[in-house]
Amino acid sequence: MSNAPRFKRILLKISGEGLMGEGDYGLDDATLARLADDVKSVAALGIQVGVVVGGGNIFRGLAGAARGMERASADYMGMLATVINALAIQNALERIGVQTRVQSAIPMAQISEPYIRRRAIRHMEKGRVVIFGAGTGNPFFTTDTAAALRAAEMGCDALFKATQVDGVYTADPKKDPKATRYDHLTFSEVLNKDLKVMDAAAIAVARENNIPILVFSLHNPGAFSEAAQGNGRYTLIDNG
Repeated sequence: MSNAPRFKRILLKISGEGLMGEGDYGLDDATLARLADDVKSVAALGIQVGVVVGGGNIFRGLAGAARGMERASADYMGMLATVINALAIQNALERIGVQTRVQSAIPMAQISEPYIRRRAIRHMEKGRVVIFGAGTGNPFFTTDTAAALRAAEMGCDALFKATQVDGVYTADPKKDPKATRYDHLTFSEVLNKDLKVMDAAAIAVARENNIPILVFSLHNPGAFSEAAQGNGRYTLIDNG
């Protein structure tokens, strides 16, 4: 199979839970280091990389709202958690020589750049990995939706979704041993089958902008690089 990269610019979406490793909370150093190595290997192929990270390993807005917290406030707390994760990813990448920039949708001048679309594109053109924090900057929108939005704004060729398993399954393979993996799905099939890959708003943005989504395992070293070259195990979601 060809080793040439399939894409020029991609957006990587990482859940906050994916950064916990085997823990129940917070950040796992080994997971961050492995993630940084994978991102570095993709950037070394000449592919421009942007990253959107969730905050569920620290605080999840929906969970806070379920406990009686006002939803908008809970979501803002979740956005702040994503900035902590963005800084952690930045540190892991720069420790191995990858130039980065963190851009936050909520201005935090002392620790990050504000999100400016043209500046972010310029950073990526110069080979820097841009890590987008604070989601969309608005409550009631998930970081999945933020990832699809940033992918569209950056003119990305694809959106890569790093998950706990190596693709999209008919059911949770950790709970159902009979679950089978899809190699390919259309956006319409994802919505019609109610597959919990990303929320409906994120799927809609990707479909309308014709941005394919590749779902792969965060926990398989090198899986990101393999998928970026069209190899390995992943599920492709597109317009068909």
